[in-house]
Amino acid sequence: MAGNYRRNDFADRESLAAALAEAVAGRLSAEIRATQAASLAVSGGSTPARFFEVLSNTDIAWDSVNLTLIDERYVPDTSPRSNAGLVKARLKQNKAANARFLPLYGSGELDADLKDAEHFLTTFFNPPDVAILGMGNDGHTASFFPDAKELEHLLDPASRDEVAAVHADSAGELRLTLTLSLIRRARFIALHIEGAEKLATLEKALAPGSTLPIRRVIDAATSPVEIFWAP
Repeated sequence: MAGNYRRNDFADRESLAAALAEAVAGRLSAEIRATQAASLAVSGGSTPARFFEVLSNTDIAWDSVNLTLIDERYVPDTSPRSNAGLVKARLKQNKAANARFLPLYGSGELDADLKDAEHFLTTFFNPPDVAILGMGNDGHTASFFPDAKELEHLLDPASRDEVAAVHADSAGELRLTLTLSLIRRARFIALHIEGAEKLATLEKALAPGSTLPIRRVIDAATSPVEIFWAP
C-alpha cells in the first residue's frame, strides 16, 4: 500500500538535518532506557553528511549504541567511495565517538565479511531500532538496484539472509547490503532525500502500479516510513 508512509517537508537541509537528528536521538535514547542498548543502521553517499554531524553532537549514551551501514561499496574505508569512511569522519566523532561500529567491509574476504556481518546483525540488530535509508534517482534504496542480479532475493521479505552481496552494473562495484527482510522490521525507518530530482523519483515511486525498489521497501515496512525531504 502506498499509504505506508508519512512525509515531512522542510524549508532547507539544515532544518531537515536537525529534525532527523532529534527524531533518531529520541528513538535511540528510549530504547537504551528500556533495554540498555540500541541499534542504528545508516545509509551512505553524500546526502547524510550534515545529518551525521548534527547527530554526532547529540547527548545520548553512545557507548550503548551499535552502529552499522545499510549498505556499502565493497572497498576499504580508505577509499573515497567508502560509506564506512564517511561514517567515521562525520558520525563516529564528537559525542558519538564511543558508539560500537561494524563496517560491512572488513577483511576484504567476501565470505568472511558476510559471515561476520550476519553474526553482528543477528546479535544486535534483530530487529534494528532505527534504519535511515537514502534513495538514488533510479529509485534504488540500500543497494537494491533495479538491475541487480540478486534483486528478487534482496527484496524477498521472508529471506533468512540479513546481509547479501549485490552485483549490478549501475552500482559501479560489488556491494554488500542489508536485506529487505531485516530492514522492513526496523522499529523506526526514515527515508532521507534532498532536491527536486529525488522528489520527482519518489512521487513516481508512490504512484499506483510502481514497482521501483523504494516503493517495495515502503510497502513491506512493518511501521510507516518517515520521509524527510528538503529542496
